[in-house]
Amino acid sequence: MSKIFKIVILIFLLIGLTVWISVVKAPVSEEKILPPATENPFIVPTMSDKIGNNAIWCCTFQLVWNDMKNNVVKKDIVFTPQEIMADNLNKEEFTQNMISDKYYYKIYGLKSLELKAQIEKGIKDKFNQKSDILEDFDWTTEALNDPNNPNMQRYFFYTMLYRTFEFDKEFKVLEKSTFANGTYNDVEYFGVDYETDDSVNTQIDVLYYNSKEDFAVVLKTKDNDEVILCKNPEGNNFNEIYTNMNNKASTYTGVKYFEDTDVFKAPKLEFNEKREYTELQNKMFLTADPQYPEAIIIKSIQSISFELDEKGGKIKSEAAIDMVQNTAIEPIEEVEYRYFNVDDKFAIFLKEEGKSLPYFAANIEDISKFQ
Repeated sequence: MSKIFKIVILIFLLIGLTVWISVVKAPVSEEKILPPATENPFIVPTMSDKIGNNAIWCCTFQLVWNDMKNNVVKKDIVFTPQEIMADNLNKEEFTQNMISDKYYYKIYGLKSLELKAQIEKGIKDKFNQKSDILEDFDWTTEALNDPNNPNMQRYFFYTMLYRTFEFDKEFKVLEKSTFANGTYNDVEYFGVDYETDDSVNTQIDVLYYNSKEDFAVVLKTKDNDEVILCKNPEGNNFNEIYTNMNNKASTYTGVKYFEDTDVFKAPKLEFNEKREYTELQNKMFLTADPQYPEAIIIKSIQSISFELDEKGGKIKSEAAIDMVQNTAIEPIEEVEYRYFNVDDKFAIFLKEEGKSLPYFAANIEDISKFQ
């Protein structure tokens, strides 16, 4: 084999090794990271955020973000490095114009005990509700806006969505059954069987039915709310699932009303979840205000509770953001942690104090030979 040929082979081997290292060691793109599959539902801030096996979303966090972005910061909120959820929130895919005013209460202002009292009165008067998240925030004097400090402004943004809905006719409570091919037992269901009165059937519209594993239906309520159920949804986020479902519905040519021979069952639902968006907190971003050009989110929380049964359902969701604007926010000092773990190849020396050379040395790679 010629010398030149050997060199060419060596070059190709080195190129292949470099490519392999780059693939193995390349960091995982954050876009591909899904929320963990957990027993409890995982709250996502937008319908564009990737979802895991159990995920929930409500528009409340988007609404407080919109108020913060448009009314105070007055520009997109950009961290360094940028968070994907912040990019999705900046798109404002959901705005208050997309929902009736009777569904929500929202307010923002300089953080004060007066503002907190106004929130508590507002949700009491409008929904006869109390907040589940206000006490999670710091309302001590040091955490409020100080009108005597011209270098800082502290804002609080809040939204509650509250809605109850009823079916005109109660669905039938069905026998307990399994879920996910027997993975879960004794699951409570409601719906329609062959003995159910026909008047109940009129509350169900069929979006599409391709098979018993691939369908979507709409349950109509007294007050124009719709409960949409889609079996085996397709998509990596709620936007994709919703779009794919509507595309199937638009091309479906079968019967779109619920027939006497049809049956329907859905599980009863009840959950109450809360998420603190730690990914967005204590990270500086710039505002469009020349007097207060820097800002940080001190705390951001969203809660979602939901119930669904044969009579109807209820949803309650809150979101709030505690934000500080400053003339020049002092950067949070990053503590450098050092780890002196002698857990790989090492050398050891013994030296008499005051002498220039050690009197013992060892270089240790295979620890089994030294223990």
